[in-house]
Amino acid sequence: MRTPRSARRTLISVTAISATLLAGTATSVAAAPAEKTKAAAAEQATAAASAVAAPAERLIVGYKSGASEARSNKAAGEDAEAKGKDAGENLDFQRRLGTGAALVDLGKKLSKAAVADVVAEYQADPQVAYVVPDRLNKPLADPNDTEYSKQWDLFETTAGMRVPGAWDTTTGSGVTVAVIDTGYVAHSDLAANIVGGYDFIADPAVAVDGNGRDSNPADPGDWYADGECGQPEGSTSSWHGTHVAGTVAAATNNGKGIAGIAYNAKISPVRVLGKCGGYDSDIIDAITWASGGTVSGVPANTNVAKVINMSLGGGGACTSATQTAINNAVNRGTTVVVAAGNSNANAANFSPASCNNVISVAALNRAGSRTYYSNFGSTVDIAAPGGETRTTTANGILSTLNSGAQGPSSESYNYYQGTSMAAPHIAGLAALAKSAKSSLTPAQIESAIKTNSRALPGTCSGGCGAGLADAAKTVQAVSGSDGSTGGTTFTSTSAVSIPDNAAAVESPIAVTGRTGNAPSALQVGVDITHTYRGDLVIDLIAPDGTAYRLKSSGSDSADDVKTTYTVNASSETANGTWKLRVQDVASADTGRINSWKLTF
Repeated sequence: MRTPRSARRTLISVTAISATLLAGTATSVAAAPAEKTKAAAAEQATAAASAVAAPAERLIVGYKSGASEARSNKAAGEDAEAKGKDAGENLDFQRRLGTGAALVDLGKKLSKAAVADVVAEYQADPQVAYVVPDRLNKPLADPNDTEYSKQWDLFETTAGMRVPGAWDTTTGSGVTVAVIDTGYVAHSDLAANIVGGYDFIADPAVAVDGNGRDSNPADPGDWYADGECGQPEGSTSSWHGTHVAGTVAAATNNGKGIAGIAYNAKISPVRVLGKCGGYDSDIIDAITWASGGTVSGVPANTNVAKVINMSLGGGGACTSATQTAINNAVNRGTTVVVAAGNSNANAANFSPASCNNVISVAALNRAGSRTYYSNFGSTVDIAAPGGETRTTTANGILSTLNSGAQGPSSESYNYYQGTSMAAPHIAGLAALAKSAKSSLTPAQIESAIKTNSRALPGTCSGGCGAGLADAAKTVQAVSGSDGSTGGTTFTSTSAVSIPDNAAAVESPIAVTGRTGNAPSALQVGVDITHTYRGDLVIDLIAPDGTAYRLKSSGSDSADDVKTTYTVNASSETANGTWKLRVQDVASADTGRINSWKLTF
């Protein structure tokens, strides 16, 4: 048995080792998509090195499947001891993660050079698939009553997610959503939908509930005093996981409180965030267990989740360790929804927002524009209401909470803002879709949400994915209740160059096999690379030559146009050749149409 660490914890900055760690990522992530090229890996390494530092005191080591260390804890421990000796350090194998990776303690405080030596020892071993830091993640919300009329995010015409239109078809029955967060504090507006979860916080100093891992996911509070958690000022308890859970599945039609998006779904609270945040290693095991995988020392999950919500994150690109857990969860049939982050920065530099096989969610305000805090970029998949309370509290997202400043007190409701609040909107929608059609895979659920989104009512510099999620359209599409075939898509993947300040170019799509006219909500998905998208004018040209303006030129210095537009094309015959017409109307920038699609 290893000797307990002292109460004074040693934290190694991920920034000091991120470039070294990520240098080998491109060859170690066999499950990553083909587009993750060496150049992309190099960009990630550079971005991660300059990202906000995330504290860590351990390494997560993934061994190749044939290695004895991948199967034997003894072998992994001996390997850690040997590599520590070679590096002149004292390393200690702690435990096996649910993905099979080894968690290795770095021991006493190490210099940047010493950490690099340890990492180099692992990277030089041909049996090691990856080695990454065990980073510290934090809730992604700014903590800020109880009546449905205050939930603008569900029903308002401008930026609401049109949830009531989905409830005639499904309310989430038969689906469990795992909320991987701070745990759950008792609330009468949630209690009916809570099922068994687990507390995955291994470190008692983080757990602050008197022990390590156990079967009780109750949230004791995550408050901290001045000077703790790397912050000059302390904070009261957030009850973050309970707020997130209420958005997903608060009890509805019970004569009190708020309405949950998937209000007949079940919530499995999985605790990974405590005082000062939570470690990747605990989160990895939580993802594994929640999705039905096996974690050593933890009882089998009897409430396997088909949707996971993670409203958490930290600086640095997605690591191989976290990606492996997510890939395994998705392969088991679980949809993973994550918050894009609250740093008003490119989500590619944050994890798990930048991971593959997730639905990464940006936050919109009540006017339908990207909030001032929300992350953005090409790794964002969709946008949802996240709220913005800096001018008016009621413009935040109202959900279940607790009034306790430190430990639990009386139940309450309050408004929060954050991508943490946006993500559970999508998790709730994923539960509705899965409930409406149980055979849907995670990829099909993601595609349905993105394909059936609508254009942002406001603006989003930097990219907010496919658009604003639309619950009614998504559920109608997957269930066939809209009278359509469920969303037939026609796609062009032939690249077309867009010349600088020149005549328009066109990309055609031949639509066949349809009957009657196009729908009143024809979805036009566009993927355009351009160095100054404000120069672009984009039109959809119907088979009879009618032009539908998708985008006008203007002052918008961001790159690329990657979004989905909704067009009322009900006066047009569906069959025929449709065209995407794009023109650059100002000088100094060029681009290309990578692909585009029509979904009927």
